[in-house]
Amino acid sequence: MKIYTKTGDDGTTGLIGGVRVKKSDAQIDAYGTVDELNGYLGLIRDSFEHPETQAQLMHIQNQLFVIGSHLATAEKGSSMSLPELEGNAIEQLERWMDHMDESLPALKHFILPGGHVVSSYAQIARCVCRRAERSVVAMDEVNQRFALEIKYINRLSDYLFVLARFILQEFGKEEVKWEPKH
Repeated sequence: MKIYTKTGDDGTTGLIGGVRVKKSDAQIDAYGTVDELNGYLGLIRDSFEHPETQAQLMHIQNQLFVIGSHLATAEKGSSMSLPELEGNAIEQLERWMDHMDESLPALKHFILPGGHVVSSYAQIARCVCRRAERSVVAMDEVNQRFALEIKYINRLSDYLFVLARFILQEFGKEEVKWEPKH
């Protein structure tokens, strides 16, 4: 099977369910941003040699593929059987955050991204995650069918913030405190 189909040369792409839409469609933007986020998670996983975190990130990447399949499905649906987001996926993110938080100092200040390149990757992923969330919320305003995906992506951005802090700690680096100038 060739990777190129040439069917998108006219600026359209196909959704699951057979509907063709412009590549500038909000739905394409939403699942494309989730795909971008998934790429950053792979970068973090490949850059941070911490087996527990690598397993978490692999699990999250699989959940993002599930979310992407939902976002790539036409409003009328499809006869295809799509995987479901795991029932405890959100609670799992919360448990992982709580576990990392146990070893982190109390957050008493705003922090700037930086301190170590891998922590910065996690901060970039957090920003992309927030953009994905905005895209999915915009889609949901038109067609309310993505409540669980929105909740997962919202919690994932929190996870990525905690992960960025945890990575700094694991590398023995200091958080970069935001010190506003008066």
